[in-house]
Amino acid sequence: MPLPVLEALMVLAWSSGFVGMRFSADYAPVFLVILWRLVALVLLLFPLVAREIRHAPWPLLIRQSLVGVLAVAGYLAGVSKGIEAGVPTGLAALVADLVPAGTVLIASCIFRQRNPAGVWGGLALGLAGTLLVCRDVIAVGSAPAWAYVLPVAGMMSLALATVWQQRSSPGQSGLSPLAMLWLQSLVSCPVFAGLQAAQGSVWPIPSGGFAASVAWTAVFATLGGYGLYWACLRRSSPARVTGVLFLSPPVTLVWAWAMFGEPLSWTILAGTAISGSGVWFMRAGEGGGRSPLRQARQSQGQV
Repeated sequence: MPLPVLEALMVLAWSSGFVGMRFSADYAPVFLVILWRLVALVLLLFPLVAREIRHAPWPLLIRQSLVGVLAVAGYLAGVSKGIEAGVPTGLAALVADLVPAGTVLIASCIFRQRNPAGVWGGLALGLAGTLLVCRDVIAVGSAPAWAYVLPVAGMMSLALATVWQQRSSPGQSGLSPLAMLWLQSLVSCPVFAGLQAAQGSVWPIPSGGFAASVAWTAVFATLGGYGLYWACLRRSSPARVTGVLFLSPPVTLVWAWAMFGEPLSWTILAGTAISGSGVWFMRAGEGGGRSPLRQARQSQGQV
């Protein structure tokens, strides 16, 4: 399938995850929904990946498990808890989708890599658009101040996992996206079991709303969103794949407005459009072949 098609599907699936989190908050604690959505995926995917997992080398499985704790548990815990605490869905999506900013900052600060001007220009536009959206959304939000930090923490967790994944050892053969998703879901289950146990029962709630929440987030958000994310990352660089996620917040904003009556104004749409324009600047900056993230991909091999 052409990469742009995969990227378009990834945007749709990724945006559905934020809507699913907001929908779930009306029926059950978000950690409980995430726990059982991961359990459902582990059981559903096991017959399809058992052979591959059984023959995979232990160093690869250990590395993918650690990446999964950051990419799945860290990301979902921060974003979902922020939405449950009252952070507007559209703002949480916009902050969480600033993964390109996180990947470039990590590559620059930790790995001392230099970024081309186009990449920095795209990130500047993305951050400027986010600030514009924040000005309107925070004014009508009901979340406490600490809740707005949670989506940022979740975004940085996914950014760290993305850079680590792309810089993996070239001597190790990678897992397929499906096997990777199964393993990362498996190792994240104990994390959310512990988080949920700290605030209540871990048993599923016998209701249609809970079942719909688990099904929606498992199929569309996790299987579709994460599966397509890793599939795209196998064929492109972190800067491009995470940059495409700038296009997810507009879809999320419209869904949140239509389904939950969350604020939607021309200022919010304008800010989101400015953030989205950062995608094209990042791609232009990466096109010259000097992007540090692209160099990492070429030197370390594809995942």
